[in-house]
Amino acid sequence: MARSCCVINCHSRSHDSHGKPKAKGIGFYRIPAWNKNYARDVSEVTKRQRMAWIAAIGRPNITFQNTPPHMLVCSKHFLKGKPAYKMMESDPDWAPSIHLGHTELKAATTAKCDGRARSKQPPQVSHSSGPETDNPGESHAGNPASGEQPMEYNSALDHDYFCDPEPACLDVTVEKNMKLKEEMGTLRKEIQELKMQSAFGLQRFAGSDDDIQFYTGFASYRHFMMFWGLIEPSVHKVIYRSRSEATERRSEAVNASHTRQSLQPIDELFLFQMCLAAGLEERDLADRFGIHPLTVSGIISSWTNYLYTLLGSVCIWIDAEDIKAHLPDDFKDFPDTQVIVTCTELKCQTASSTLPQREMFSPSHCTMKGLIGMAPHGAVTFVSSLYQGSISDEELFRRSGLADLLTEDMAIVVDEGFLMSDCVDWKVYCPAFLSQNSQMLAHSGFQRQEIERLSAHVESVIRRVKENKLLDSVIPLSISGSIKEIFTVACLLINYQNKPLVKARAK
Repeated sequence: MARSCCVINCHSRSHDSHGKPKAKGIGFYRIPAWNKNYARDVSEVTKRQRMAWIAAIGRPNITFQNTPPHMLVCSKHFLKGKPAYKMMESDPDWAPSIHLGHTELKAATTAKCDGRARSKQPPQVSHSSGPETDNPGESHAGNPASGEQPMEYNSALDHDYFCDPEPACLDVTVEKNMKLKEEMGTLRKEIQELKMQSAFGLQRFAGSDDDIQFYTGFASYRHFMMFWGLIEPSVHKVIYRSRSEATERRSEAVNASHTRQSLQPIDELFLFQMCLAAGLEERDLADRFGIHPLTVSGIISSWTNYLYTLLGSVCIWIDAEDIKAHLPDDFKDFPDTQVIVTCTELKCQTASSTLPQREMFSPSHCTMKGLIGMAPHGAVTFVSSLYQGSISDEELFRRSGLADLLTEDMAIVVDEGFLMSDCVDWKVYCPAFLSQNSQMLAHSGFQRQEIERLSAHVESVIRRVKENKLLDSVIPLSISGSIKEIFTVACLLINYQNKPLVKARAK
């Protein structure tokens, strides 16, 4: 289908009169839509952009409510050959700005201007009856002997508002318009910067990797954006829900004024990471982002389920050959090590009446226990489900299913607190236990220095999970119902945060 530009006096077409495509290089763009159902700032910016495009086109048949789909603007009317991103209001290409037919002022010819100037002067009528004038140096205006025709006065021209303005006026007007456009561009840029500074979101901390690591757990802004690039194509699949149907019914009026789409998706992920990595409470997050606490709860619940499904679909178990290929130097004396196993406990806030007293370790919270398996180089390769805190390490290991992935030629490394009986089919290394028991260390055949290096490495691996402050504190009641999913997501995110396992050896 042939496309043409709707700008006045622009003859750009995608096909010639015979229907053949013209040379490539000219793009055609639709008039931007008003995203009125998005966040307030997005809605306002897209509304202003649509109005700016319509004003730049300047056709009476194109209005804010009526923009025919065939009305397109070609790339000739943008400085960079294409329109800027809708949120970049300070960009010169945010709207068409050059070669607009109604702004290209036509220069008037000298004769036309002179004629118009003469026509606006009243005729000079002589009051003398003789051939002589009061001033001999001037000839009579109506004297045929002077060789000039008498000038006719047309009073209609005094009200001819469609005449072209004086050239001098045109120059002044164009200069003023250019200055005003420059001032508008500067003001838009300043407004955009002020909005960025006042709005609490990811972009506010884009220049500080320390802040990004504190709030999200990612090593830098670049690492966070790399992870965002992996999940962005499927972000539209996030299903937004509140913490419970009962809460949603009670808060229907509140949710109507605080819609779930009040934040950009990338800022919703940033909010979720702040809850997980920094351990900020919902009310604190609501104040920072300027949204309702129930909206915060819905975002955390929705992103927990989304990331649990997305990251959980990736196979994280690593074959023995790949483990050996990436084995750190600290494991050179333990080449058969397949996985480092540790158990961790989580405290969940709960009402004492909802759980049996035997499951409670305090009147205000219960304890859940999970098992994590990590490769020697730091990657998470196994995450179990959560069980009651009273379960033993050996029973948790048996129920987790990790034993089904191990073979007899593989060895596992456990920390000091992990209790494992002797009736297992795999070799078990416990560096912390060996370093504290001289007799067992001598019997093992390993040097104390080797065991201490291995023990420090294992502690660094285990510490990664507890770096999430939410898991290192009492999980609030509002999200304790999703504790299994939160625990799994926190463990799987370690594989994407890309922080050095041992800082002394980080390159």
